[in-house]
Amino acid sequence: MFSRRVKDQEKRLTPKYTCVVSLTEYHRRIDALNSEDLRSLCKRLQITTKEEVNSKHGASIKTELEPETFKPNLREASDLLEADQIEKLARNLPPRTIGYPWTLAFGTSKHGMSIKTLYRAMQGQDTPVLMVIKDSDGQVFGALASEPFKVSDGFYGTGETFLFTFNPEFEVYKWTGDNMFFIKGDMDSLAFGGGSGEFGLWLDGDLYHGRSHSCKTFGNPMLSKKEDFYVQDIEIWAFE
Repeated sequence: MFSRRVKDQEKRLTPKYTCVVSLTEYHRRIDALNSEDLRSLCKRLQITTKEEVNSKHGASIKTELEPETFKPNLREASDLLEADQIEKLARNLPPRTIGYPWTLAFGTSKHGMSIKTLYRAMQGQDTPVLMVIKDSDGQVFGALASEPFKVSDGFYGTGETFLFTFNPEFEVYKWTGDNMFFIKGDMDSLAFGGGSGEFGLWLDGDLYHGRSHSCKTFGNPMLSKKEDFYVQDIEIWAFE
């Protein structure tokens, strides 16, 4: 009598859709679901797998996901950068600059070839700044500084700082972690990167003569065609 009651209770508690199978059959069904049956179910439910997305629509999806933020708004036109160069640089800027318009904070064509005027133009700025240099050979290169340029007793800045060149192709040289010689400024020069007695990029106080050399801070090669170069023009962009 007791065993009959237990069986009756089990029947009431067991859902109608429960199907009891052997352990072997259970694993067979799981294996089936992981292969053909699962793919068939996905089709019936119109589920697209990640693999199908990547194989059939990879190129178009990549285009759709292209952030518009990589097409920055410049408050005035650049005399040194083409539109595609601006977009390439924008892709490598620190996240905190994205969405802000580029403002020309300093330009030698407007403000003259003077490092004193450059430092004066940096006063009141509180964003990273992008220095673009065009030399007498027509080469374009420069640096992104994590903070505005200033006169300093030693090196300053953070790992956001990097060097770049468009010669012969666009390359960005970011912090290697080897040292923290990011930026150094005084009234006679402005320098980026260091190690083994060489700067990655250096400009004199007249902003006319410059030098580029490989350095440990950024692991960069020479940015210009020649180690010593003459400046044709400089633009410094802030993000505000």
